[in-house]
Amino acid sequence: PILYGYFRSSCSWRVRIALALKGISYDLVPVNLVKDGGQQFSAEFKALNPMMQVPALKIDGITLSQSLAIINYLEDTHPNPRLLPQDPKKRAQVRMIADHIASGIQPLQNMNVLKQMGEKKMEWAQNCIASGFRALEQILQHTAGRYCVGDEVSMADLCLVPQVANAERFKMDMGPYPTITRINKALLELEAFQVSHPSRQPDTPAELRA
Repeated sequence: PILYGYFRSSCSWRVRIALALKGISYDLVPVNLVKDGGQQFSAEFKALNPMMQVPALKIDGITLSQSLAIINYLEDTHPNPRLLPQDPKKRAQVRMIADHIASGIQPLQNMNVLKQMGEKKMEWAQNCIASGFRALEQILQHTAGRYCVGDEVSMADLCLVPQVANAERFKMDMGPYPTITRINKALLELEAFQVSHPSRQPDTPAELRA
């Protein structure tokens, strides 16, 4: 498999965690979202992913984009360890939380949107994340065990950790979100979340390396 990604992209990080958890080795092709006006806009990358976003994964003769679609494919083809519970109710809760983050929070504070916000970008990002986290904190109080849904790592957790990292990058006060904070801390103790961390990628700039 070949993963086209960017060290700081939270969507790329989700996929790196899934690949690490499932023990799938891959080659990385860095796509720098800032350099050269954004390498994602090159004709070569646009041919891979017409949305001009990372990640993209070449695997088994196909090219997939959209992090949750990629993770679902990995789940179907490499079912162990599973990232979607067998119980239908828990499975729905995992998908709900993953969508809450991947559709309801992350797109509102991604690089393309922030460029449009000019000087207000920090305030905008903080407000978008806070609005999503207030709801998420409430949801997790009903679903969480050690992790987002019960005591097994799931696709929901793969979305949570990169989103918390974004919140910290935008200097958010995490005090109002004790459940999110507790789960994030527990997940960051796991090897798959550590090796996939933005500070440990081949394309991480020297000053940001762990």
